[in-house]
Amino acid sequence: MAYAIIANVSEKWLDGMAGERMELFLIPTVLLTLGTLLLDPLLVTCILWSPALRQETRYLLLANTLAADVAFACVNMAMVTCAVLRVALLRVACEVALSATVTAYCCAVLGVTSMVVDTYVAVRWPLHYDSLLTPARARKISAALWLLAALYPLSLVIILELLEDNAPRQLPLCLVLITVGALGKEMMVGVHMYFTIGAALCFLLIVYCYARLFAVTRHSGIWHQRYSRARLTMLAHGTLLLLYFVPGLVFIVELALFERHQMEGQASVWVNMVNMSVFMLLPRACAPLLYGLRYREIYTMLKQLLFKRRQLSQVSTVS
Repeated sequence: MAYAIIANVSEKWLDGMAGERMELFLIPTVLLTLGTLLLDPLLVTCILWSPALRQETRYLLLANTLAADVAFACVNMAMVTCAVLRVALLRVACEVALSATVTAYCCAVLGVTSMVVDTYVAVRWPLHYDSLLTPARARKISAALWLLAALYPLSLVIILELLEDNAPRQLPLCLVLITVGALGKEMMVGVHMYFTIGAALCFLLIVYCYARLFAVTRHSGIWHQRYSRARLTMLAHGTLLLLYFVPGLVFIVELALFERHQMEGQASVWVNMVNMSVFMLLPRACAPLLYGLRYREIYTMLKQLLFKRRQLSQVSTVS
């Protein structure tokens, strides 16, 4: 039943995309994805290459978030490209792509939340920070975030495979909104709980940590100057967190309207494509600039890594 609904909705969406310049969505998708793939792997390499950075919990959590961003950007670009060019995917490949997209997105949101909690613990209990959040625990936390993010989407895919006896071999359109929106009412309750409650808990935890950080440090003098590093850091982090959470909120609204059949035709196609091509990729492209490169240690290590490669290339050219 679910795949019949998916096929029906997909045909309507493809009809709505006919005659429109949908290929224009490839421009922001490719540009933002390339920006992500150019910077994020470099920062992850810098963190894993340096023994000193590998011993810092905050950098390990950052590397985990950047790795999730890279995975999301790659799978998302493949899905947008197939949708715009009207390429039908094998059902199994589509299911893998859908579960990978949801897992990577949720892992990135959980990652930035864990980084805020890490900052809170470091400021609130500086003397016990090294014993509370060791590098070994940071690696376990990263693995747990991936497992938690993958648990629900993989469960949905398994349930779909078990419940659908006459599932088609190919799907005309592979989009998360259509697949999730085609689930039954009983399963939709779990989907809404997963996305809404998860996003609300992460948001409330971030607000609490930042509020407590401000309360603890407001008399220390770091907030007095208008352009102090603390203010600029808070502004950069707040902007990045907003960019991470807004696409998820847009998707939740899309899903609610889709379920009530209040979002159909070209409007639904355009909103979903803008969200996938722009809003969801913006934080991935901006994260290295607003977060990663603001760390002096990472910036210094990046310069050393690039300079070392440059020297090696010059030596090989001379020889």
